Amino acid sequence: MQNRRSILSGSTFEEQIGYARAVVDGEWVHVSGTTGFDYATMTIQDDVVAQAEQCLANIEAALTEAGATFDDVVRVRYMLPDPADFEPCWPALRKAFGTARPAATMISCGLADPRMRIEIEVTARRA
Repeated sequence: MQNRRSILSGSTFEEQIGYARAVVDGEWVHVSGTTGFDYATMTIQDDVVAQAEQCLANIEAALTEAGATFDDVVRVRYMLPDPADFEPCWPALRKAFGTARPAATMISCGLADPRMRIEIEVTARRA
């Protein structure tokens, strides 16, 4: 486990549920499903695009701490309660992942809090 470390964002969810925002294991970075909460204030906007942008900011912070970038992402999963919310997010997602073009899946499912409209999980491989 010497090549493994956890990255915490300060989200109260991490403490309450018992997980890390990301785990770095050797060259791999596994970022947990990340929602549109601003973890500094634990607030969330109602707009799905604003939530997607906040998800990406939260993910970028974890990747940066792990020594990786969006260009290192090899897998992304999008989870949304309403599939109609996915397409409005495409420009923000393309901006983040358009260069790396990771394997991707969109899943329509319930999320832990009814205010959450999108959750994004990524796996990256550091160069």
